[in-house]
Amino acid sequence: MTSPLALARTFLFVPADRPERHARALATGAGGVIVDLEDAVAPERKASAREGLGASFVALPEAERRRLLVRINAGGTPWHDDDRAAVAALVAQGLIAGVVLPKAEHAGNVRQLAEAVGPKGLLVPLIESAAGLAAVDELAAAPQVLRLAFGNLDFQADVGLACDADEAELVPVRLALLLATRRAGLPAPIDGVTADWRDVQRLAADTARARRGGFGAKLCIHPDQVAPVHAALGPSAEELAWARRVVDAVRSAGGGVVSLDGRMVDAPVLRLAERLLALDAQPPS
Repeated sequence: MTSPLALARTFLFVPADRPERHARALATGAGGVIVDLEDAVAPERKASAREGLGASFVALPEAERRRLLVRINAGGTPWHDDDRAAVAALVAQGLIAGVVLPKAEHAGNVRQLAEAVGPKGLLVPLIESAAGLAAVDELAAAPQVLRLAFGNLDFQADVGLACDADEAELVPVRLALLLATRRAGLPAPIDGVTADWRDVQRLAADTARARRGGFGAKLCIHPDQVAPVHAALGPSAEELAWARRVVDAVRSAGGGVVSLDGRMVDAPVLRLAERLLALDAQPPS
């Protein structure tokens, strides 16, 4: 799937019932903006928020709409069916790129959502529970799934964890998402939120952990998180210089295996170099 969201490093949440914030969220430079019908909207406001999305999005330029996702309410909630119908209409009109499905636990639900939004709609399952983790390979392989995302706080609540700031207990969970992503051939997964948006050091540590762990993006809850997360998840100047040298060496040799700085450069090394250069071509919007 060719979408700017495939290599986006930041996904900023914005409440669905605050339409005046939707364009402002896109203007932060976030790679993707998630308009939230779930946690950010009180039950009595969900219907009106849903009904107002079309009017909010129609005034946006097409390029901006390609960065828009809507997080609907989870399957089994009173709002899910109406949400699914609404996002299907929004995708059909070209007003959003796709949908974030919270509490994703069953591939059948993802397939049903994929059928509703049609082949142009992108899907991001949010893994937030033990059941979702158990089904992660099936979820990753479901139709139209662009990337997996991790709901770290909800996952802790679901399984009864009480993690410290380093979330060491979640290392195997994050690895499972990364491996499922690789097996399904998806772009790098999206890590969860840093809840205290004012804690700059915690955000930096969380983002560094995400990058070490193979995650290519992070969910953000405040505009101030966007720029530092985008920078921290991107390649460094040294990495880019190395990647350019790798690509140049392979081109000069006419393809195949070459030696650079005494090390063999084969197809996997070349793919890594090309990925780093592709990430550098994804500046904040």
